[in-house]
Amino acid sequence: MSLLIRKLIFAAIFNSSLFLLLFFGIQNSSNKSKVDFLINETIELPIGFIVGSSYILGSILGSFNVFNMNNE
Repeated sequence: MSLLIRKLIFAAIFNSSLFLLLFFGIQNSSNKSKVDFLINETIELPIGFIVGSSYILGSILGSFNVFNMNNE
């Protein structure tokens, strides 16, 4: 299995486990807020969920960046 595929599988497993921990962690969260988009706004979501899901999405998108550091 190539190194790229192993990195993507590791990132998927790691981020999925973070997402599950996020769900368990926000069970009793009472601080809620709405996210304003250009046209609409979302339902009230816990602030921890908004911040955590943004972090996880950034981690997923960052795992797709492949930098070739070889000077060949």
